[in-house]
Amino acid sequence: MIAKFLPIVPLISILMVAQIQQPAQAGDAFCVVKGATGNIQFRGKCIFKQSGGNGSFSIQAPSGLIAGRSMISVYITEPGIAEVRGLTTSGINSRWGTAKRSTSDAACWVGSDFTICAY
Repeated sequence: MIAKFLPIVPLISILMVAQIQQPAQAGDAFCVVKGATGNIQFRGKCIFKQSGGNGSFSIQAPSGLIAGRSMISVYITEPGIAEVRGLTTSGINSRWGTAKRSTSDAACWVGSDFTICAY
């Protein structure tokens, strides 16, 4: 019985390695973007795309703007610290500032006047 499955083991190994080497694809997520006073600027379905392999990511609204921007990017600069930027409709990559990973919700990044969460 075991002999029947032995030829399958190398194939499964190859498929697993191939899957690991695939770049991260965009996927659906639920995002919340808050402003300085905690007011919600965006809350809803978003497109989440990982980048850089270190936990960095960007979010976009499926149609339209997300918190007044075409895209928001969170670039991890060191563990627990990120640089956040928002791409304007004019193509300007505006700097939002440094953010720290939330201690109460690991899906959130908290800056001096914004919070970005992606679930």
